[in-house]
Amino acid sequence: MAEHNDFGKEAENLAAAFLQGKGYEILARNYYFQKAEIDIIAKFEDKIIIVEVKARNFKALVQPYEAVDKAKRQRLVLAANAFMEERDYTEEVRFDIISVTADNAGEIRLRHIESAFDATDV
Repeated sequence: MAEHNDFGKEAENLAAAFLQGKGYEILARNYYFQKAEIDIIAKFEDKIIIVEVKARNFKALVQPYEAVDKAKRQRLVLAANAFMEERDYTEEVRFDIISVTADNAGEIRLRHIESAFDATDV
């Protein structure tokens, strides 16, 4: 597996642990619907949280969260709707992004952007 794929998986594991530490219940990881993938689906308070995890090293020209473009948001909304229907969930859905970066020394930084976008924004 390529090194960037390893870092991506590590970032998803760190993000899941971070969310659990904040009291989120992880419902699913790497949920697929058609061509869309949701990295983490969690429940927090009375909401279902759809989490996109983006990882980059310090050399990246853009911040990880900037990689979640309109097409990616549309796919996330589509997959979230499918997940909600499959499970008969009726809770409100929130879309978050967790940005994970590593500097030259290997220090990891995690940034949680709650309500990063809304389903009506796509």
